[in-house]
Amino acid sequence: MILLDGRAVRRHLPYPVALLAAREALMSFSAGRVQQPLRTVIRGGEHGVFGAMPVQVLDGPAAGFGVKTVVVKHGNAARGLPSHVGFVLLFDADTGRPTAALDAAAVTEIRTAACSAVATAALAGPAAGEVAVLGTGAQARAHLQALLAVRPLDRVRVWGRDAQRAERFCGWAVQTLGLDTHRAASPAEAARGAGIICTTTAACEPLLSAADITAGAHINAVGACQPGFRELAGDLMASATVLVDSRESALAESDELRQPMREGLFGPEHVVAEVGEVLLGSHPGRRDPQEVTVFDSVGLAVLDVFAAWHATQAARRSGGEQELDLT
Repeated sequence: MILLDGRAVRRHLPYPVALLAAREALMSFSAGRVQQPLRTVIRGGEHGVFGAMPVQVLDGPAAGFGVKTVVVKHGNAARGLPSHVGFVLLFDADTGRPTAALDAAAVTEIRTAACSAVATAALAGPAAGEVAVLGTGAQARAHLQALLAVRPLDRVRVWGRDAQRAERFCGWAVQTLGLDTHRAASPAEAARGAGIICTTTAACEPLLSAADITAGAHINAVGACQPGFRELAGDLMASATVLVDSRESALAESDELRQPMREGLFGPEHVVAEVGEVLLGSHPGRRDPQEVTVFDSVGLAVLDVFAAWHATQAARRSGGEQELDLT
């Protein structure tokens, strides 16, 4: 069994490969070539949230079993630690033997941003290059890197609750990515005029409403991936064309959808498609240059497994990574 820590995952899973993995995962899921139940979650109060996400990929080179087990601790940022701590485990389809264990924080960071980039490539207007990023953590950084793998970015506006962290983030984006980046004073200021918006926060109350969004914008909403969190107001969700990674998971776990549904703003049919269906050609995705599209992402185990499989294949080709013999 090969073991990949966070550094090794990043070394063997560059964004072009992560984008390929995300596309494969989303299409496999929407084509029914995956068995995946809803994730099991234990909410431990101040001790954090524990999630277990099993999946079976039924065919193809990545066929086999996998599971992500992760503890989510949003307070870890203050400790200099990732918010998601755990492992992605892969198992051989024929023998059932474990074949790989990967750092879940790195896999989650990269595959989440790669999934948003795939959705952006499929749904954003062709001229959209001005970007708003809400949040200043690992996902915010990963999203900019992943977006650069699918299109050039003209200008970036960043909002975060901590102004100093937001300024440091802008400095990083300028120096590391060469992007024209500026700090916004509010979420609405960041979103104004942006053709691509990425919300990557742990907000419990909506940060953006319909009035804040320019016609034709595309939004990747990834921060509110479990009940109790929201980034987008009900009027925004109601007026937008909403796509998801998984209908079942989003309707069960996303309060971006569940709360407006409780308020009677729309029903389950408001989710027009999974992004995998757009990639497969069974849904057109964006139908009007002026419509606002929202990719409401809750995260799927199949994304972790495909990303982990690609990283593991690259690591084995290059050699030098730690192997553990369990026989």
